[in-house]
Amino acid sequence: MSAPTAPQDDDARAWAAQREALRGLHREVLDEPVPAHLLDAVQRKHPAPRRWLQAAALAASVLLAFGAGWMGHGQWAQSQGGGLAARPATPPAALAFAHDAALAHAVYSPEKRHPVEVAAAEQQHLVQWLSRRLDKPLQVPDLSAQGYTLVGGRLLPGEAGARAQFMFEDAAGQRVTLYIGALAARDGIAAQESAFRFAADDPVSSFYWADQGFGYALAGKLPREALLAIATAVYKQL
Repeated sequence: MSAPTAPQDDDARAWAAQREALRGLHREVLDEPVPAHLLDAVQRKHPAPRRWLQAAALAASVLLAFGAGWMGHGQWAQSQGGGLAARPATPPAALAFAHDAALAHAVYSPEKRHPVEVAAAEQQHLVQWLSRRLDKPLQVPDLSAQGYTLVGGRLLPGEAGARAQFMFEDAAGQRVTLYIGALAARDGIAAQESAFRFAADDPVSSFYWADQGFGYALAGKLPREALLAIATAVYKQL
């Protein structure tokens, strides 16, 4: 019986296969002569010896070809069944979810009289109502240690069903929102991983993650480190 293959050997072979595939991608582009219009454009803008121009244009072509090859690398790995890059780092559904969370925060957090549908005074009713609509038991994290108290929450529409937004506020009136809802599977990719990521939709930033088909995003107009501290507290409680 042959000895089992070490995981390191499998990884090395997988990386070698990917490297060779990348070298083969767009090889015809690298072998083509540099287009005359690129040389002329560079020469008009920066007069220089022709040899230097050719080298610069060739370098640009190499970078362009490599970039195109790397963008196709993920698709190649999926078609080959490779485990190292079988899907992008961030599923498209999770990115769209984070954007929706930022938009919802931008729309409702400035409201003075009607920032929420159900106020914190009816927290039990709020949680039961939103849990029923999302078909998932929800809970409100305790952010008192971070200086935030619950304002209330509301029901919002989402691509894969209803979504919930819980709003919190500190003593200075600064607000953050927790956005929760099911994620839509896109391109055959189900957002099942719990991955903690940062997104900046100026001027709103968010930390978001996915867990078993549901997305969570903590959004606010705060510096990254300040938002990270609050998001970490929410992540640990949920």
